[in-house]
Amino acid sequence: QVQLGESGGGLVQAGGSLRLSCIVSSRTYESYHMGWFRQAPGEAREFVAAITWSGGNTLYADSVKGRFTISRDNAKNTMYLQMNSLKLEDTAVYYCAAGGTYSIDGHAYHYWGQGTQVTVSS
Repeated sequence: QVQLGESGGGLVQAGGSLRLSCIVSSRTYESYHMGWFRQAPGEAREFVAAITWSGGNTLYADSVKGRFTISRDNAKNTMYLQMNSLKLEDTAVYYCAAGGTYSIDGHAYHYWGQGTQVTVSS
């Protein structure tokens, strides 16, 4: 069974930074494409970033491009999301996801974490 666990969320002032981590409990972690999604209160879940199994390709939502960086360390079964220049509108629960398809569509991912709250204050 594949389990994902996010960490690193918290409260930060606008303009600040946070780094989220997602640890995957799977012996075949390196075979999964990975993604970050987020959901703000009253809003639909939205794509944030994705990375291929090798880490060689990445995708970003326009709203985070240039501010967020997705990366992974396959030796540690861990994916990261470095978030800089945070804005109030980045406030959401952030979820990591794993699957066999490299996609911005959440339905392409089979496994999901429980989420970590990121709150950006003014």
